[in-house]
Amino acid sequence: MTLPAIDGWRAYMESHDTKALWALLDEDAVFESPVVHTPQRGREITFKYLVGALSVLGGEGFRYTREWANDSGVVLEFETEIQGITINGVDLIECTPDGQRISHFKVMIRPLKAINLLHRLMGEQLAKA
Repeated sequence: MTLPAIDGWRAYMESHDTKALWALLDEDAVFESPVVHTPQRGREITFKYLVGALSVLGGEGFRYTREWANDSGVVLEFETEIQGITINGVDLIECTPDGQRISHFKVMIRPLKAINLLHRLMGEQLAKA
């Protein structure tokens, strides 16, 4: 089953069209970061984190390597390299019941060295926003 919100996410990852991302996010979207201990609630903060994450992680070497899906969302495993550190992680994306919008986005990263690097880089990126 293909969910329109997941198709939209893939298109955003290619286009970097922030207007399209905004339209994909549910008003009550929740973002869970590997470096922030509390869920970030609401479209605005979720949007800010996702735009920042694409800026930090979404360089030339970023690629999704595997996928698991069900009727309400998807898990996308990814790999990239930043500053000589190989980063492996997953995006857990849950959609609204109609499949049209993203309602929950959780990112998990490994190894610890990568988490520490991303913590610093995301802090710098979010400070600019």
